[in-house]
Amino acid sequence: MVTQPPVTLALHSPPTSLHLCLRFCVLPAVSQRKQRRTGPMTSRNLPILLFFFFTLFSMGLGYEEVGDLGKYPVVVSTWPFVEAVRAAWRAVDKGFSAVDAVVEGCSACEELRCDGTVGPGGSPDENGETTIDALLMNGVTMEVGAVAAMRFVKDGMKAARLVMEHTKHTLLVGEKASVFAILMGLPGPNNLSSSESLEKWTKWKENHCQPNFRKNVKPVDGCGPYKPEDYSGLNEEACFGANVTEFLESRSCLVGPHDHDTISMAVIDKMGHVAVGTSTNGATFKIPGRVGDGPIAGSSAYADAEVGACGATGDGDIMMRFLPCYQVVESMRQGMEPKLAAKDAIARIARKFPDFVGAVFAINKDGVHAGACHGWTFQYSVRSPEMDDVKVFTVHP
Repeated sequence: MVTQPPVTLALHSPPTSLHLCLRFCVLPAVSQRKQRRTGPMTSRNLPILLFFFFTLFSMGLGYEEVGDLGKYPVVVSTWPFVEAVRAAWRAVDKGFSAVDAVVEGCSACEELRCDGTVGPGGSPDENGETTIDALLMNGVTMEVGAVAAMRFVKDGMKAARLVMEHTKHTLLVGEKASVFAILMGLPGPNNLSSSESLEKWTKWKENHCQPNFRKNVKPVDGCGPYKPEDYSGLNEEACFGANVTEFLESRSCLVGPHDHDTISMAVIDKMGHVAVGTSTNGATFKIPGRVGDGPIAGSSAYADAEVGACGATGDGDIMMRFLPCYQVVESMRQGMEPKLAAKDAIARIARKFPDFVGAVFAINKDGVHAGACHGWTFQYSVRSPEMDDVKVFTVHP
């Protein structure tokens, strides 16, 4: 579904009165003056030049209004994470930057533990531990900060900002990322598990650690350790009753809106600057050490203020092989509308992995947005000046 704000971007508006005056008033007058060179300025040229200077003066009085034409700011987020979008909107509507607003919105989602898949207390790995992946990207400077598989620190988005603003690196991982974040002032170390995540993990263990993300292996004893083996020798069941063959043919039993979700957010501020961010606690029952697409620029999110932005959610192990958000932004750079750019990026993945589950939203620098998905029904949330509150858009496969 695509919305088109009614106001066009000033930088791409038709020629201004200054351009027209220079083209049709001043230049002909100067040319005529050079040709005649006959003493003082004639009375016929005087009104033209007076009009020119009056135009300059009038434009000078209204100069400060350029860049805030009513269609900015805009906030877009994956899923109906309404409170997160409201938090971002409050920041950007007060005049804070796109980067500030993304941090506010995603941090709110972490605090609220959106769907149990963002922030602490959700998506346990095979050992029952929750870890955090997050990314922040400034679409003006193209700076990126990210953390992956971060333990003991719940504030993923704030940690990503610290990486972006206080290091020359792009990505820090694991326990070393935790040490960095704590030394830079974030709270920790903390246990990121919750009673809900531990209960989910216990039930999974009781089900012989099925489903899981391993393939072509056989557990030595129950839930592991695992040893490589030809798949034909493995006769376990997966997906809580589904046949293992069915499990390997479709990853949808492991990837769904409530066990493998990401908040991916894009903000265009009042100056037209763009930023994106993502935060997630990753795939439920992932192999310890796994990093998905969440902290990977170009996969979970991407922004270029000259073009627009994109956010993604879904099966990150598959999607990160295609960098769908980089593809979306580059397609829009070549002139493709957001709706077509989003559909094209998803179609590229589906051609190779027809059973994958995922979605993207796209927004161009003019505020036109759209979404596309495969394998599930996708929703994304938007707040813009013409709306009284956050609006949720539904996209069908």
